[in-house]
Amino acid sequence: MSFKNVIRFPVFLAAAALLAGGLTGCGYNRFQQLDEEVKAQWSEVVNQYQRRADLVPNLVNTVKGYAAHESQVFTDVAEARARVGSIQATPELVNDEAAMTKFLAAQSRMTGALSRLMVVAENYPQLKADGLFRDLQAQLEGTENRITVARGRYIETVKQYNVLARSFPTNLTARLFGYGPKANFTVADEAAVSTAPSVDFSAPAK
Repeated sequence: MSFKNVIRFPVFLAAAALLAGGLTGCGYNRFQQLDEEVKAQWSEVVNQYQRRADLVPNLVNTVKGYAAHESQVFTDVAEARARVGSIQATPELVNDEAAMTKFLAAQSRMTGALSRLMVVAENYPQLKADGLFRDLQAQLEGTENRITVARGRYIETVKQYNVLARSFPTNLTARLFGYGPKANFTVADEAAVSTAPSVDFSAPAK
């Protein structure tokens, strides 16, 4: 190694250290970390919503066995599930507020349709006593709780990310590297995560 190279090597290390320190100080590394965390939390939200959608066919068929004439409710559930299934909930969706709004509207419609289905089930004591229905009800209740937890974690992570993206001087880094604010649940949605929908039919049948 020549004398010039010996001199250049420490200079290179010093420059690399300064660059690394600069990226850390400007929030670049934190953006990287939070961006990955947002994607991970969003994937969990989607997974739990999909788990709920997967329960719907068996749940509907079980209720139909006792309340076949409640056709409008079954149609509402089927249409809501179809709308949910038509939306591609990719990680990129969190960067598109309009797409996020559409996704949340579809899930809200699914929640409403399931709530109406549960009201129907409440009117049929024999259905409430059916072992398969009770098992599906328990799975649905557990899934609603998982959705609540997943949504809450996603909301908190996105809040951290968006604060970083909007605060000085890290907002300069956000603009430079394209780290724009991410879509989050609405205020109403945030309030809703504190209470999972009630699907409890534990009371004894009459």
